[in-house]
Amino acid sequence: MSKNIQAIRGMNDILPEKILYWQHLENTMRRILNAYGYQEIRTPIMEKTELFQRSIGEVTDIVEKEMYSFNDRNGDSLTLRPEGTASCVRASIENGLFNQTQRLWYMGPMFRHERPQKGRYRQFHQIGVEAYGLQEADIEAEMIFMTARLWRALGLKDLALQINSLGSAAARAAYRDTLVSYFSAHPQPLDEDSQRRLHTNPLRILDSKNPEMQPLIAAAPRLLEHLDSDSLTHFEQLQQLLTAAGISFQINPRLVRGLDYYNRTVFEWVTTALGAQGTVCAGGRYDGLAEQIGGKPMPGVGFAMGLERLVALLEEQENPNLPDPNPHAYLLMAGDKSLQTGLLLAEQLRDALPNLRLLSHCGGGSFKSQFKKADKSGAYLGLILGEEEVLQGRIAVKYLREDKPQESLLQTELAAFLAAYFKLC
Repeated sequence: MSKNIQAIRGMNDILPEKILYWQHLENTMRRILNAYGYQEIRTPIMEKTELFQRSIGEVTDIVEKEMYSFNDRNGDSLTLRPEGTASCVRASIENGLFNQTQRLWYMGPMFRHERPQKGRYRQFHQIGVEAYGLQEADIEAEMIFMTARLWRALGLKDLALQINSLGSAAARAAYRDTLVSYFSAHPQPLDEDSQRRLHTNPLRILDSKNPEMQPLIAAAPRLLEHLDSDSLTHFEQLQQLLTAAGISFQINPRLVRGLDYYNRTVFEWVTTALGAQGTVCAGGRYDGLAEQIGGKPMPGVGFAMGLERLVALLEEQENPNLPDPNPHAYLLMAGDKSLQTGLLLAEQLRDALPNLRLLSHCGGGSFKSQFKKADKSGAYLGLILGEEEVLQGRIAVKYLREDKPQESLLQTELAAFLAAYFKLC
């Protein structure tokens, strides 16, 4: 007998008992994005591998180790998207969106082949937010304001903002040489990954989590001390805007992000509640990415947030303020006439009350068995339609969560009764 087919390791099902957290998070973010004037864009989950090699960087961990890539029947190398920014920029170039400033957002699955652990999966989900054509620090501040508003709306409190500046490409190149010289003079503590990165992507050494390397990293030259004057002014303006808005932040000189396309401002929202996977939202400026992909020069800035990690934070809350998932009412029907009348009545109620959550019983059975299912559903009212109610044009209303006597209403009165009882008007 063959074994049951199971999901791929690190690619998880999201079951109905958990989906309410996801919907709450997604709907809250949609509402906030609409309030800030951002428009949704949807891109394919698969792109040409070259897009990510050119945007993320060929010597990054993502490109070297983590991408799901394969050759199709035409011999083209294709990749499941490991992040969303490159796809969003590609779509904007290809579809002529860069003829004006743009504020865009997207949501969906991303894919990276890494060791699954809590908060880090092979298929994970992100909401990404991008803005194009805006060069000043005000757009970066607005994005951080937006994320802070989301945390307040979700009731998340234990999140800290870290910021840094990577400067211009020229300043970063000069700093890179300084960093290579420093680490080359202290090769002993460098682990295997850091030795590999030393001559390919030395800034990533600063982000190492190896405890044995922390004293060496702490003593390394700081990028902030090598910034060009324009980047320094830009970074100071961002700090002033955040301070004016009452948003606390910490300057983290080791915050470099894992993607090559960033310049100037980078930021992360972090928490200690999720163990090692503490970053729940991260982003920054990437002014050279559009040109790198093949488009005209176009300033860009954006961020992405991991939905799995935010859902995990919501689940830790005592009162996450989730919307009520239970039906308002459960419609019980017995007999052929009751079934026909009941199903039509249910449609009339849904027309009259679009926000009514009404669960109609299907599959037959005695009233006793139907009441068991009504109670298990969590519904607040049982709407009872038997042969006698059909003949009289009435319906019985039973309170399933209150100690109140059963009532009988005309079917024509039911919509008004439900609207008043559940405050659906």
